[in-house]
Amino acid sequence: MKAPSVFLILFLIGTSYFVRSSLVAHPIPDLPIFGKFDQNGSSQVEVEIDPRAFADDPEAEPFLTVPALEELNMSARQYLLDQSFELLESSLQIRMNEQSWYLPDFAYEFAETVNKDENNQTIIKIRAFTSVERESNSSYQIRAKETAPLDLIFTNQINGVPHRRVNVLFPGEESFVLPLPLLVNQNQSTESLSSDSLDNPPRKSDSHHTLSTLLSFARQGFLHVLPLGVDHILFVLGIFLLSRKWKPLLFQVSAFTLAHTLTLGMATVGWVSVPSSIVEPIIAGSIAFVALENIFFPKYHARRLIIVFLFGLIHGLGFAGALSDLSLDPTVLITSLIGFNLGVEGGQLAVILLAFIGVCRFKDKQKYRRGVVIPVSLGIAGLGIYWMIERIIG
Repeated sequence: MKAPSVFLILFLIGTSYFVRSSLVAHPIPDLPIFGKFDQNGSSQVEVEIDPRAFADDPEAEPFLTVPALEELNMSARQYLLDQSFELLESSLQIRMNEQSWYLPDFAYEFAETVNKDENNQTIIKIRAFTSVERESNSSYQIRAKETAPLDLIFTNQINGVPHRRVNVLFPGEESFVLPLPLLVNQNQSTESLSSDSLDNPPRKSDSHHTLSTLLSFARQGFLHVLPLGVDHILFVLGIFLLSRKWKPLLFQVSAFTLAHTLTLGMATVGWVSVPSSIVEPIIAGSIAFVALENIFFPKYHARRLIIVFLFGLIHGLGFAGALSDLSLDPTVLITSLIGFNLGVEGGQLAVILLAFIGVCRFKDKQKYRRGVVIPVSLGIAGLGIYWMIERIIG
């Protein structure tokens, strides 16, 4: 069997898996776990659950809004609350003072968020909350169980101040150990405590916390591209297939990176908001467009940069959901955003590197074009058109 044929078969096998596994490359945000601890003894753990997480294809489901909740009968509402219990049971464990892992008894309720859906309706999420007992000098930690269907975001407040270190936990991973503030007893006022005990975490460790958060979200960003970002992968492959020369590839990747960095940042901080019903079909259409251009306009030209830049703006909006709903402190959000974007770029470069490795043996330009560029571009374009139609209809 000729090498180009092997490459094509591998591509078709991979894309058929993508079609079966998911039609959307950008899953709903992960499961945020909020710890709130004060010196007065208040210690609470909250979880914000998006009911779309219970669907087989979450992004295809509409948000639960106030009008939608009002239309649900008591049985349907209880079903969602029961599903929330099952989700936490399969996902989360905590421990205090490094003792045994356990799942606290959470209370569940429907709660409004500050977010709006595409029709400007207030979104409803399920709030799970519980108080936890702790000792005077103790610590707090969470673990994502091996059976967790979503990644966990470990974020906390100490005396009302957001902690600078945030973890993204994948199944089977433990968070860092968070030291908790000393309790104020009846014979000790807050003023009598030293400034060191009130300053949690110490300022000298801010850079360490920032770096830890940055790296944690960088890993998440990488995985949002490889292997989870199917449509992002195909778009990058479409860019790669136009030309293997480093200058056209560098210019296109730079334009794409600049564009989706801009919109990812603006959408995450709330400066731009575009409904996913518009964003997702355009993303699918962009995949088909660049792939077809590889076939019918094989020469690199300046117009290609404009096309890639414009489509990059849309792809950035597609990634925004990964961070925008986490309700992070602005400083932590900026760090998370930078880390996530660095991870996205790392995943993007990994896709290009793998593509180079896959085609580096093809020296003859005509054979490479006939055996790889045209058939693979046709496959990518077909998937893009299929996804576009599916997302418009859906």
